[in-house]
Amino acid sequence: MAGKSSRTAPKVAVLMGGPSAEREVSLSSGRECANALREAGYEVVEVDAGRDLPARLAAAKPDVCFNALHGRWGEDGCVQGMLEWLGLPYTHSGVLASALAMDKTRAKDLFRAAGLPVVESLLAPKEEVMARHVMTPPYVVKPNAEGSSVGVYIVSKDANSPPHLGPEMPEIAMVETYVPGRELTVSVLGDRALGVTEIISNGWYDYHAKYAPGGSRHVCPAELPGEITDACRDYALRAHRALGCRGLSRSDFRWDEARGLSGLFILEINTQPGMTPTSLSPEHAAAEGMSFADLCAWIVEDASCDR
Repeated sequence: MAGKSSRTAPKVAVLMGGPSAEREVSLSSGRECANALREAGYEVVEVDAGRDLPARLAAAKPDVCFNALHGRWGEDGCVQGMLEWLGLPYTHSGVLASALAMDKTRAKDLFRAAGLPVVESLLAPKEEVMARHVMTPPYVVKPNAEGSSVGVYIVSKDANSPPHLGPEMPEIAMVETYVPGRELTVSVLGDRALGVTEIISNGWYDYHAKYAPGGSRHVCPAELPGEITDACRDYALRAHRALGCRGLSRSDFRWDEARGLSGLFILEINTQPGMTPTSLSPEHAAAEGMSFADLCAWIVEDASCDR
């Protein structure tokens, strides 16, 4: 989309919904983005992205696709590959960066290679994780390739038994050392890191805390020592570059303030951050003076296709 402006009123297909566990979040994101893009002067068609997506795009004939999908298929490189094959410019990261970011273990490997501090973790069969402590508590169990805190289990320090994992957990689970402290997050827009937000919730920042009104409180900018703010922004930008991301991304951190800078860890990167009324990246942009409509327009103008 390089060179196009909203004055030419390009037609934007907002891809939303899809088959993943994060379908409802994606529908909310998609509707918000579609409305904002109409406000910004774009012609918009909303597309619930199922298996018939190529046919629906052929019928809609968009100039660009705004990818508001979350979770598997829409966020892991699959839809990105389809759009590359169709030769349609699309928003957010490309095939490889999307696939790497969704695979938490591979993303950590690249973060580590880039000199970023990561939390110790391992992959283990689901049955083994339920049979014994595969790591000394406290630890976290979560899918290796899922988002929005879907299927996350916290095993406390004094837990007498391993967790019972539900059907949402795949056959191979990620087990990660639990880091106490504060939940921080930073969005990257293009080649610059935005501000730092602290997320305050009652207990774990789970699916409900992320998306339900009042489920959590966001402090933006976070009240932090300068070196922690600078480190978060630096780490987020380096993580974005290490995976080859483009457009908008958001990196999540835990900070154990008792340990100072050595207590700051990057947990993961999200190549398609939520765009709901309670989402973090729109708040980061607003703190920089960018309206939601302007943010969505920027994302569309940044869309590209390698083909």
